[in-house]
Amino acid sequence: MNRIAEVTRVTKETDIYLKINLDGKGKSQIDTGIGFFDHMLEGFAKHGLFDLELTVKGDLNVDCHHTIEDTGIVLGEAIKKAVGDKKGIKRYGNFLLPMDETLVMCAVDLSGRPYYVSDFSFANEKCGEMDTCMVDEFFYAVSYSAMMNLHFVKMRGSNDHHIIEGAFKAFAKSLDTAVSLDERIDGVLSTKGKI
Repeated sequence: MNRIAEVTRVTKETDIYLKINLDGKGKSQIDTGIGFFDHMLEGFAKHGLFDLELTVKGDLNVDCHHTIEDTGIVLGEAIKKAVGDKKGIKRYGNFLLPMDETLVMCAVDLSGRPYYVSDFSFANEKCGEMDTCMVDEFFYAVSYSAMMNLHFVKMRGSNDHHIIEGAFKAFAKSLDTAVSLDERIDGVLSTKGKI
């Protein structure tokens, strides 16, 4: 079963096309115009085993904000669309990801209720051409458009690159678990009968 979604979003600030296959092999073709952001999304696809196609034309002459935030919105919409009625999925996922001196924990609940929490702080304003303040903006946008709980804890770390990359990979691993199917689950994993 392939759970695939395509989303297009066009505004005065961005023009985005995204296709995701939740049951992929980690292949990606990504061009956002921001090299470091591309690198993070490639890591997300590879380590979550999601196939991801993404092209973004954003107003980078202004700054990276709209490009990154709107990509988060579109990715969240695509995840929500691809996961469908959520029947048989594990719903929850978490992962503790080490990356050199950094240790990042991520937890996901595909609850149908958006909520985002992190304790990220960064030493520098930028990694490459990506503003570090956009890490929270991106994941906030993903969580709200996907209607998921998304939590991060930076347990340790001093290198901004490692912290951000650890977050993207930990999210990938957590989401991969949350969307995975378990044949023991009858319907959806909720006493309410709906998530």
